[in-house]
Order: sequence, then C-alpha cells, then structure tokens
Amino acid sequence: MTHEPGLDALPREEFAFPGPLRDRLVAAILDGRKTATTGLLRAYEVEEEPLPEVGRRAVVVNSEERPVAVIEVVAVRVVPLGEVDTAHAVDEGEGHTTLAEWRAAHERFWHGDELRRLLGDPSFTVEDSTPVVLERFRLERDLRPQAAR
Repeated sequence: MTHEPGLDALPREEFAFPGPLRDRLVAAILDGRKTATTGLLRAYEVEEEPLPEVGRRAVVVNSEERPVAVIEVVAVRVVPLGEVDTAHAVDEGEGHTTLAEWRAAHERFWHGDELRRLLGDPSFTVEDSTPVVLERFRLERDLRPQAAR
C-alpha cells in the first residue's frame, strides 16, 4: 500500500465510493474541515466490518486507492438517525449549515443505487429510527508528497 514503515499494518478508510464525492470528502479531511462522518450500522453489519473504536488509526485512500492521510478515531456513538445533531452535521465538513441540508445529502447517498447494491436491498430507505454510527476523528498525518499539498 505505502512505502512508509508501519502504515501497511493499518486498516484502510474509504469515504463514500470512488469518484467526485470521495474526492470532496478526502479534500475536506486534508484541509481540516471534515472531522466527523456518519455511516449506517446496517452497512457495517452487511460488510461484517467491526465498528470503529476510539484510538483506531486508519489510512485514508483517495479515489485512485492511494493513501493520502492517517486519521485517528476520537469518539464513536451509535444513535437513531433522528438524534444526529447540528454540530455533528457541520463537523462533517461538507458545507451543510442545517440538519435538513445534511440529512437530504445523506439520504441521496444512502438511497443511491451503489449503497442499495452493497446492502442487497434495492428499496432500502432510512427513517428517524435507523441506527447510524457517528464517528469523530482527527487528522494525524498528511501522506501526500510535499509538492501535492
């Protein structure tokens, strides 16, 4: 994965699917705007992926699957979607200033064909009671070459 000692042992962290959305999210992590993310508990279950734990470090990859950063989880909560607060929404760094904007953007993603395929449910929808995983993290290290920063 990388040529830096120790990084190959870290898990990979992928934000969204490869493409423009991932590119925007990774850019927001690298410039410090994005310090939180929200995932569906169901997606963790379907992928048989353990929930993130405080202290977990991971290598963020871009759309080309190249390592660009190391992040460390600083907080994790599982809550119903209806309990996500504005502070979390803003800390996701996507420019949303209201919960309504944040929720609409996330519903577009969660109701999209790619995620529905991943979940194996072509009619999947979320509601206020849908469990979500709220993760807060810090940028530990920018792995891009100096010239790319």
